[in-house]
Amino acid sequence: MKKLNFTAEKNYSRADIFISDNLADYTRSFVKKLFENGNVLIDGENVKPSKPILCGCAAEVSLPDADEYFAKPEKIPIDIIYEDDDIAVVNKPQGMTVHAGNGNTEGTLVNALLYNLGSLSGINGVLRPGIVHRIDKDTSGLLVVAKNDKAHLSLSAQIEKKICRRTYLALLEGRLKDEEGRITTYIGRHPQDRVKMAVVEPDKGKLAITAYKVLKRYEEGYTLCRFDLHTGRTHQIRVHAKYIGHPIVGDKTYGVKKQKFNLEGQLLHAWRLSLIHPSTGEEMSFEAPIPEYFEAILKKLKEI
Repeated sequence: MKKLNFTAEKNYSRADIFISDNLADYTRSFVKKLFENGNVLIDGENVKPSKPILCGCAAEVSLPDADEYFAKPEKIPIDIIYEDDDIAVVNKPQGMTVHAGNGNTEGTLVNALLYNLGSLSGINGVLRPGIVHRIDKDTSGLLVVAKNDKAHLSLSAQIEKKICRRTYLALLEGRLKDEEGRITTYIGRHPQDRVKMAVVEPDKGKLAITAYKVLKRYEEGYTLCRFDLHTGRTHQIRVHAKYIGHPIVGDKTYGVKKQKFNLEGQLLHAWRLSLIHPSTGEEMSFEAPIPEYFEAILKKLKEI
């Protein structure tokens, strides 16, 4: 039984919302079972999911052992941009989940990494070995993977201190008014749909900052933008794109209901990744070209 401890950084209307916000990789049904089985303690006591939580309350969550599933190597081809003894940089395809979760235990990037790389850091346990940061299933592009614990700690610190820089490309619905800008909000769980994220009040979310710059405009009413992450909240770019009134083309969760193009997911691509090598201290930068399906849409549009 693994135990996790965390403290409420703000007030919450319900204990289950507090726990869900701190267990982003788990479903609402999983969190519900934790409460039902007495695996959640707030300030040392079992509480009901509906109990209000005050800032400063301490939680202890006991997670059941993951004996039923350990990530196993699978012979899945992946695009490895760079690899050495410490790290690997991978160009993840659209449609591939990064690690197991929500009943999805096979065909993940982790399964592929275990087969293609062999050695991965163990800090994130048996389900997420080597994973330092993630991108959504239907987002393509670059991730850096840690092959040992020393590299993992270094990369995690770089992400926290904003040393590791991540840049995305996205095609947006509509024509943005400004050529560039900076979106600063708070992002938290959607109040009605707990699967989604949303822009919320400061006491209900975490600070999220995204810079954007228009790269191309198209006559058909689309805009190609570059996004630079200054924080790394769940679904951050997708939520911010919707927030400014220009959701990402193909986004089935945050986008328009009627999609013009027959797409499997959003046209969002993790294009550039910059970091400091954990062992050598060398500044490194990587780029992954826009996927063919993304490029095919752009070729159909007429640039202004």
